[in-house]
Amino acid sequence: MNQVKILGIVERIRLLTILLVLWVWIAAPFTPLSVANAQEGFLDTTINADARLRSGPGADWRILAVLPAGTTFRADGRAPGGGWVRGISQNNDQGWIVDTATALTPDQIASLPSKWVDVPYTAGAPGGVGAPPVADAAPPEAAIAPVAPAAPLANSAPVRGFQYGGHVEGFGPVAISAMQRAGMTWVKRQVHAFQDYAGVINQAHGNGFRILLGIVGDPGSVNSDAYLDSFAATAAQAAALGADAIEVWNEPNIDREWAAGSINPERYTEMLRRAYNAIKAANPGTLVISGAPAPTGFFGGCSGVGCDDNLFVQRMAAAGAGNYLDCVGIHYNEGIIPPTQNSGDPRGNSGHYTRYLSGMINTYSSAFGGRRQLCFTELGYLSPEGFGSLPGSFGWAENTSLAEQAQWVDQAVNISARSGRVRLVIIWNVDFTNYGADPMGGYALIRPNGSCPACDLLGS
Repeated sequence: MNQVKILGIVERIRLLTILLVLWVWIAAPFTPLSVANAQEGFLDTTINADARLRSGPGADWRILAVLPAGTTFRADGRAPGGGWVRGISQNNDQGWIVDTATALTPDQIASLPSKWVDVPYTAGAPGGVGAPPVADAAPPEAAIAPVAPAAPLANSAPVRGFQYGGHVEGFGPVAISAMQRAGMTWVKRQVHAFQDYAGVINQAHGNGFRILLGIVGDPGSVNSDAYLDSFAATAAQAAALGADAIEVWNEPNIDREWAAGSINPERYTEMLRRAYNAIKAANPGTLVISGAPAPTGFFGGCSGVGCDDNLFVQRMAAAGAGNYLDCVGIHYNEGIIPPTQNSGDPRGNSGHYTRYLSGMINTYSSAFGGRRQLCFTELGYLSPEGFGSLPGSFGWAENTSLAEQAQWVDQAVNISARSGRVRLVIIWNVDFTNYGADPMGGYALIRPNGSCPACDLLGS
């Protein structure tokens, strides 16, 4: 009888064990197919809203690019603290984005391996279309808890996607801090030909920025073939020393920058051809940008004394300039209305394309048949706030407030990023202080009181 009871107890224990195993199996969360894919190292998805790609998982990390909605993104990891995923875009841009900017589900995000910024990338760029986008847009990045950035390092990856930066007078700590706060990854310095470029390049790279050198020379010598060869050689030296981009000359359509009486788009294109070939021979990775013309309709045509910029770039294109540049240089620094407007400038000649950001983009892109991207090597808005009245020739900007300057700069960068036609924006300027006949300080993002409202908007 006792043996029967013992056998009954054993059977009950066995039954309870089976029931317990079944309960654990049923109660365990369902493992989606994406987990198996994630174990291979990545998940392909799409960006469902324009997203800032950053160097680390947090809003305090530097912005590397802006990925438009619809971009294919291969996620290979998630931040240990959540909220961010890491990966590589279809254009080979690598970095971190807010996870809700992707079409990944919470389960898919959880299936990704936890990674930090020091883990090297192993997945290649995605080749196909990822999951369909979801309806919810990403929350403001400011809501994500900031993470302390790592020490800056020069970015040696190929230049791809949209990026932005600022033109600086020097590499002082105030300017560097403001640029980092604004999410800038590029810095521009204008230099004269035949100087030692190493110091400027190393300063930029040492502070974690790519550098665009705007190289200018002697306007009176540009009609000499020997001078063009010498200029090409010195540009090649800058490339060999690691310049990430070189703008070949500055505003060659006006006699302040080119030999008076001999302004000629075809001659400038010859300079560009020689410089391009020399630069690429020295460093194929250096981006070559054509010298941005001064935006103007003053001349009413194109002659040796001056050339309207729309005609100048059209004749450059006809002379074959598209074969000798990676990006078409463009300036826009005379706006007194938001960059979202394409009409309604209160000044005379309100229909002229130079009054509007969209007018400039359309004009320059059309000159090259839409086949070449644009690089703004100067884009800025002038405000006298904090300085005093503007000199007469700049009086058109007298009523532009500092708040408007900040808002318009931020809008212009975002419009450029979404356009698909702009590769780089260099904001004119970050820290210039001169406020004389040429009120450079009025364009500066850093104001006399040390504030930088535009930096706060750009970095948010």
